[in-house]
Amino acid sequence: MSERARTSPRRPPERDRHEHRAPSDCPVCGQHLVVTRLGCAACGSELAGVFSPCEFCSLSDVDNDLLRVFLASRGNLREVERHLGVSYPTARLRFNQLLGKLGLAAEPEEAPLTRDQVLSEVASGALSPDEAARLLADL
Repeated sequence: MSERARTSPRRPPERDRHEHRAPSDCPVCGQHLVVTRLGCAACGSELAGVFSPCEFCSLSDVDNDLLRVFLASRGNLREVERHLGVSYPTARLRFNQLLGKLGLAAEPEEAPLTRDQVLSEVASGALSPDEAARLLADL
């Protein structure tokens, strides 16, 4: 009997399974999706119901990387700054934006850098031209 024939039809063999990031919004109407089914890849059991969403699962890969660096450095924004290769104000702004996405922004979001501040940071070497272009595009 081949390996494929012995495998349960409910779950694909490990080498054939592809995992994807679950969408958070309905592609038809745009409303927030809820998790209603969970399954075990090992035994095929399934649970149905309405489950609380994972607040971290909707973060982008860039946001997850930022959070990982922040946690690994035990909250040191200077380490985040070095990892991202940006200035301290930019690292702090990105972290505050991450907190906002998680609904944890306790204080009002800082005012974005002005055009002159961005250009000054590029001139001092604290900000890369690519990062400056991204910030200027957001103004």
